[in-house]
Amino acid sequence: MIYLTRRERFSAAHRMFRQDWTDQENMEVFGKCSNPKWHGHNYELFVTVKGEIPESHGFVMNLTTLKEIILERVIEKLDHKNINLEVDFMQGKIATTENLAIAIWSELKPYIEKHGAILHCVRISETENNSIEYYGE
Repeated sequence: MIYLTRRERFSAAHRMFRQDWTDQENMEVFGKCSNPKWHGHNYELFVTVKGEIPESHGFVMNLTTLKEIILERVIEKLDHKNINLEVDFMQGKIATTENLAIAIWSELKPYIEKHGAILHCVRISETENNSIEYYGE
């Protein structure tokens, strides 16, 4: 089994909050990440795929194809956007990095599988100190 990881970057704003809570309740649970005026991060996204290496071409997945899938399905939708307001696959979700990782997994999985690889992990670094890893259901 071979593992292949592609890194991409995006910048985005978000607010962690529940609409059915008051600003005070949101601040108690989410802290400064619930700023009603939003806040942003320079994220790093790591997508790892795995699979066997076919003798016919010698790689688990074409890196150019993986890059194009990530850019089209994720980065173009997130970069310089408000995650809460502008990102279709985050609608109705609290904009935590955990929920973002799960949503990105769902966006990528069918397209990666179509090209013969298995999605292994979606990792998002929100800051240099905090990251989330999701390995699917």
